[in-house]
Amino acid sequence: MSRPTLREVRTAAADDVPRLASPHDDLNQQIIRLLQDDGRATYDEIGQKLGVSGGTVRNRITRMRDAGMLRIVAVVDPVVADYESDAMLGIKSAPGVAPTAVAQRLDPHHAVVYVMWVSGRFDLLVEVVCDEETELENFLNDHIHGQPDIARVEVMTRLGMFKNQFLLKRNVP
Repeated sequence: MSRPTLREVRTAAADDVPRLASPHDDLNQQIIRLLQDDGRATYDEIGQKLGVSGGTVRNRITRMRDAGMLRIVAVVDPVVADYESDAMLGIKSAPGVAPTAVAQRLDPHHAVVYVMWVSGRFDLLVEVVCDEETELENFLNDHIHGQPDIARVEVMTRLGMFKNQFLLKRNVP
């Protein structure tokens, strides 16, 4: 049995989500913005900033989490962590292979932190972050080069970092 596509999961989830658990609800959006700024903020702190009770915040967060619309996780800033090696891979799927199939195959690997289906000369942009340079080499050799579902890949390694807001966005409208 094949895994559902991301679009199928999102569509099914959106159809089953009550308004109070929806990320499109105004209060939920405000709660999410505050959690993006400080994921350890208490329900009461968030409630005070939004003019609602801590219980209301707790209930909204619980509903969004139960509906699969919200996860609270820790994110390591790659600039601060100073990983030894990272690269953006531009991947073109092999003829007859859906980009989602390649994305699903790469998804479980801990070094893969970002996968986006794109238009243009590539089908996927995949960001790989590694603790050691040899880990990147091993990942490329074992999971990218010579794989029958990949027609070609362009490996773009980081030379410098000017801005990185990935998963660390602040004041998102």
